[in-house]
Amino acid sequence: MSRPQAVLFDFSGTLFRFEARDEWFEGLHDADGNALHLDHQAELIRRMTQPVGIPAALADEDRIAWEQRDLDPAQHRRAYLSMLRSSGLSVADHAERLYARVLDPHSWRIFDDTRAVLEGVRAAGIRVGVVSNIAFDLREVLALHGIADLVEAYALSYEVGAIKPSPKIFHAALDPLGIEPTAALMVGDSDHADGGARDLGCDFALVHDVPPAERSTALLDAVRARGVELPH
Repeated sequence: MSRPQAVLFDFSGTLFRFEARDEWFEGLHDADGNALHLDHQAELIRRMTQPVGIPAALADEDRIAWEQRDLDPAQHRRAYLSMLRSSGLSVADHAERLYARVLDPHSWRIFDDTRAVLEGVRAAGIRVGVVSNIAFDLREVLALHGIADLVEAYALSYEVGAIKPSPKIFHAALDPLGIEPTAALMVGDSDHADGGARDLGCDFALVHDVPPAERSTALLDAVRARGVELPH
């Protein structure tokens, strides 16, 4: 593939990362009053940010909410509160307190090279879009870091009515940019969801959802590997 005319980025695990902080768990405990073990805290965060399949504890309408969580903010809230409560946060308001962290723009940590890659791609004359399975307005997160305007097209599942890897959500980003899929690069941390862009003819670059300290130049490297000259 020649140098892309547009680069699409995933959000969670790609441009930003949801990382727990110790103070989030202060005062939270299980039904017996025991503080949550560090492993339990880490598992709760994993279930909130890297959900795979349907949690076994969910049933009936909660399972439906889980399947539709990225298409409807109300279903997202219902699904995650149910998951958190069934995972040990059964004390009144504890699940709500932790869930609220996901919606807080300050909870999302920017990867070290996010700003540089967005600025560099735009400076190279390449169009930029963000494609995300999400049920809240991530523009607020980017705005907090002063980079929302670097993105020209946002395709968010709850606004588009489709989730990755559906072709519809990728087209929702590319069509406003006037770019054909075969001239675009998708960058994301899920080979299944983000990699679905390949079915349209997009190129795809996989990055890994790891702590930012372990991934300082992955975004820059992915774009440079496709022939985009960026400042070092």
